[in-house]
Amino acid sequence: MCSAKMAALSGAVLAVLGLRLCCAAAAVPLVIWHGMGDTCCNPLSMGYIKKIVESKIPGIYVVSLKIGSNLIQDMENSFFMNANDQVREVCSQLAKDPHLKGGYNSMGFSQGGQFLLVQAEYWHDPLKEDDYRKNSIFLADINQERGINETYKKNLMALKKFVMVKFLNDTMVDPPISEWFGFYRSGQAKETIPLKETSLYTEDRLGLQEMDKAGKLVFLGVKGDHLHFSEEWFYTSILPFLQ
Repeated sequence: MCSAKMAALSGAVLAVLGLRLCCAAAAVPLVIWHGMGDTCCNPLSMGYIKKIVESKIPGIYVVSLKIGSNLIQDMENSFFMNANDQVREVCSQLAKDPHLKGGYNSMGFSQGGQFLLVQAEYWHDPLKEDDYRKNSIFLADINQERGINETYKKNLMALKKFVMVKFLNDTMVDPPISEWFGFYRSGQAKETIPLKETSLYTEDRLGLQEMDKAGKLVFLGVKGDHLHFSEEWFYTSILPFLQ
């Protein structure tokens, strides 16, 4: 994905992406990107996810991304580092890792899910659409709202599977439907529309319509607030996409 801006997912706060370039018998490597305010190796979050994936899939190679030379920098950069710079840094890390040359799965949490693909609904003010398109330094470009970058579309469509998770009681993501690529209907901030009614889908600016028709899009819902899910749910709903 890094041949363009390796950027983001819709509001999907936990997303699993399958980019497999080979069909080797060994477990497909996994790349994990943490969310804002977290770190690569927190034993209660990403460190724990890495541990349980490794325990369930023997021999799997797992990379939990770190932006900076230490955990403090990693956490600070998740708040303050320019999104494009974060993407460039990660692209450089992935390109240098020989274990990922044959393809990999990736799993993004919250903001990490945003930055793991070439798309992002994320957030813009639905009452100030023109200001958003004019002044955005990241989202408008990767949402293909200031022109079509065919490389973004091509890269996204190269995925074997794109799994989006919506937390059904989410109080952090606004609107929660953006976790499935929906958003507010243009010009107001009350009524929401699903992905298939957005111009992103109907104009197929990123290839989502074609991917949907090919069965590549997976929409999962889980009860709970932002990033709240049980270990059992992770095992039964997410782990199968990594095997």
